[in-house]
Amino acid sequence: MAALTIQDTTLRDGEQTAGVAFTLEEKLAIAQALVRMGVPELEIGIPVMGSEEQEVVRALLALQLPARLVVWGRAHGDDLAAAHRCGAPCLHLSIPASDLQIQRKLGRDRAFVLTAIHRHVCAARDLGMEVSVGAEDASRADPDFLLRLAEQAQASGARRLRYADTLGVMDPFTTRESIASLRRHVDLELEMHAHNDLGLATANTLAAVLAGATHVNTTVNGLGERAGNAPLEEVVMALRHLCNRETGIDTRQLPAVSRLVVAASGRAVADNKCVVGDGVFTHESGIHVDGLLKNPLNYQGFDPAEVGRAHRLVLGKHSGAHGVSAAYRALGIELSPLEAQQILARIRQHAVSEKRAPQDDELKRFHEEIGQWPVAC
Repeated sequence: MAALTIQDTTLRDGEQTAGVAFTLEEKLAIAQALVRMGVPELEIGIPVMGSEEQEVVRALLALQLPARLVVWGRAHGDDLAAAHRCGAPCLHLSIPASDLQIQRKLGRDRAFVLTAIHRHVCAARDLGMEVSVGAEDASRADPDFLLRLAEQAQASGARRLRYADTLGVMDPFTTRESIASLRRHVDLELEMHAHNDLGLATANTLAAVLAGATHVNTTVNGLGERAGNAPLEEVVMALRHLCNRETGIDTRQLPAVSRLVVAASGRAVADNKCVVGDGVFTHESGIHVDGLLKNPLNYQGFDPAEVGRAHRLVLGKHSGAHGVSAAYRALGIELSPLEAQQILARIRQHAVSEKRAPQDDELKRFHEEIGQWPVAC
């Protein structure tokens, strides 16, 4: 089984989220956090954007992180020159692969694309850079032409081909077929770049891995244009638990890195965002809480300790008496079965009226209140 590499593009495609712009200090902090967590490759910027972006790229390279750092550019001479001025060791060259984009974006034809790949891959290698070729909009490309594009990239000396589902329009079944076809025809490293417009970026990334992809693109918290990219935290955990593939990522650090990117991007994650959301290991339902108290495996797909988290039980409208007793036991109060039922009724009233779980001081007050109720004869 071929090794699998995460290439995180939070600092490039993640920053292309509408309205997101990282400072130099934020980019340095995110890069260091990602590498500390074990991410082996980072896509760090677009040098042709100008002198400020080039200074950021140089600063990131100057950190001498133990990871491969890649810059992004078009298959265009200006982009190659800008990357070279930064001293970038690795360059990703993107060019449209679908007829729609070739004709309506470039105003060119397929022959132009093949010639441009050869010219610019050779030129970048002559400048001492490793090269990846990005097939933009590959998911809408003619499959036969996509194979020709891949073969041209390989013949020209590229190390890798990126299959970009630029508009997030694929499903896992066609993704697996497409990547498997490329795997049969070329010896290049194959990288999956999935967008999440239909909510399938993680699923499509897993399908690509099963078909032989050697590299996958991710972003922290699923940042990226429109609906974003495949989220790093989802891909890493799904690969571990569904595909039995380890990525070398210290998953206990995922929540901290997520919070770092939230602060830098100004883009919060939903409370129920899988893996890193504040509420994803929080339980209220009486049936679930009772099951967890008996054995966590009853309602645990994976141990939250894998991502530095723990189960949290809260009390609300759907709680049961066992959950109430457990909560009070944590406060040093043992309830009788009757007390648990009485307090449960009070908690349900509170949940409906206040729209939140009761705090510890409120729970203590509920206990005091039932002690003042008249005893039934």
